[in-house]
Amino acid sequence: MVEPLTLAWKPDLAEATQRWLAFWNQEILDRPVCSITAPRDGVKPVGGPPYLAGAKGDFGPVIDQVLAWGETVYWGGDAIPAYTPSFGPDQISAWLGAELVIPEENYGTDWVPACIDDWDAWLPFQLDPDNYWWRRMNDFMRALAAALDGKMVISHLDLHSNMDTLLAMRGGERLCLDMVESPEVIDRAMTSVRRFYAPVYDALYESGNMGRTGTLGWVPAYHPVKTNTIQCDFAALIGPHHFRRWVMPALEEEAAHLGHCVYHLDGPECLVHVPDLCRIPGLDCIQWTTGARNAAFIEWMDLLKDIQARGTSLWIPCNTEDIKVFHKELDPTKVFYNCWAPSEKAAEETLGWLVENT
Repeated sequence: MVEPLTLAWKPDLAEATQRWLAFWNQEILDRPVCSITAPRDGVKPVGGPPYLAGAKGDFGPVIDQVLAWGETVYWGGDAIPAYTPSFGPDQISAWLGAELVIPEENYGTDWVPACIDDWDAWLPFQLDPDNYWWRRMNDFMRALAAALDGKMVISHLDLHSNMDTLLAMRGGERLCLDMVESPEVIDRAMTSVRRFYAPVYDALYESGNMGRTGTLGWVPAYHPVKTNTIQCDFAALIGPHHFRRWVMPALEEEAAHLGHCVYHLDGPECLVHVPDLCRIPGLDCIQWTTGARNAAFIEWMDLLKDIQARGTSLWIPCNTEDIKVFHKELDPTKVFYNCWAPSEKAAEETLGWLVENT
């Protein structure tokens, strides 16, 4: 019999796990889920590794920095000590054979140059088990799992699967033209790329020892068995007809494989798809991201209420003051507060306020 998971940096993990399970069922114990972090008292703050850490060089220094950072964070409320590795938004395209370009210095992101000129030359897609980037990510996950054991959970990856994979490999303009001029080719391409979500997820799940620890997505919602953040940023460029033909079936499969998940909804151009998204079983929560140069998150209250009215929960980013506004306006059975506090004391006071006002 496997012993219950314990984490040195989360002594109340069992209690937090029960709240997370209640969240996925749209239930409340004593308050809504609140993942609240703060600087740990009495220690000097340490920053976490930069984005794309682990893509180059030895894993050792990256893992040392993860551990140093994690020890200086107060993982309050339902926050789960976790680290999210990433080789960038288009890593799954690189696993399927595209070139992954990482700048030599000051790299804040990476990309794959559009590589599909002839669909027939690429379809069906293949995942070579000896692909350099695939092997490196699995090696990285295994090294993290060994070093973080008993202290932190490894979050699952930002996969940019389904049509986002085609976007990276074909390029936006050409992909949009293909949808109009050669829709049967996109049918083939989507059928092919959709085959990879489950086996890719499961292989990384195993490499990260997530069957033992449970996991989070890069949006830090925890499930003791399986979850992730799913998305399709390309949906900003298409209307409901094309979304329902090509994207919805993929998202439905991903959500079904996970059982519970969060959807990353990126920018106002994607709002036309909200009614369809809220109908997907297993897509339990939406992470609304306002996009650049748009109104602040707290100013989208009508949208947030509309999503909740459709039966879907919400990720709410907030500080210790904003949380009180959201809590008075929104259904507490359908929220997950992702809150940051200036101190441990402020974090605990906020949690107490939630209990008193729920």
